[in-house]
Amino acid sequence: MNEAREQILAAIQRSLKRARLDAARETELRERVAAHRRNLIPARAAALDDTGRIDLFVAMAEEVQATVARVGSPAAVPEAVARYLATENLPADLVLAPDPSLDDLPWDARPLLRIRRGPAEAGDTVSLTPCFAAIAETGTLMLVSGPETPTTLNFLPDTHIVLVYADQIVATYEDGWDRLRTTGRMPRAINFVTGPSRTGDIEQRIELGAHGPRRLHIIVVDDPQKAGDGKDK
Repeated sequence: MNEAREQILAAIQRSLKRARLDAARETELRERVAAHRRNLIPARAAALDDTGRIDLFVAMAEEVQATVARVGSPAAVPEAVARYLATENLPADLVLAPDPSLDDLPWDARPLLRIRRGPAEAGDTVSLTPCFAAIAETGTLMLVSGPETPTTLNFLPDTHIVLVYADQIVATYEDGWDRLRTTGRMPRAINFVTGPSRTGDIEQRIELGAHGPRRLHIIVVDDPQKAGDGKDK
């Protein structure tokens, strides 16, 4: 442990009027942290099969004012993106996460989409990112930061489009954390996004887009292995 951290922890201990923990208590707490004990798990998510879990995720995401499109294969994603932008009367300008998982999508099939790869900038209106996991329990997206998934894409543009593969949809938050731990690395930031950004601070009226995107659109790919014909289900 470095000197600065020792000083901070020592200051906290002094403010709590508590000495350093004895070895037995410290060992007990370290074992508790390492065990990753689960909280109470809602049966509505944990008891479902794959189809039910996906359906619950879609229903819960729509409940919090996200919009969801389901496509049969990755080949249908560019068409789904273009259709959504046209339906919402949004410009066809798109900043794309520089994630390799997006490279094989047939973007050239929609030549009117103007795509830039990289972090979001002040003038960007629409971003598209992958996700790490999606939580059926609450319709929540689990997004991790990194060079291939800049966090600015999650918050700066007014419209955020997120690509979710069916096998990324897990039942609970605990399942999402378990999936992350299996990677053996912890990102600098993990964002849990449930619906568009909102606040009720102003006269207790819900306002969208207060601290991030006012639109959240999720594209669920039901069969990531299917070659597909580019058409939605």
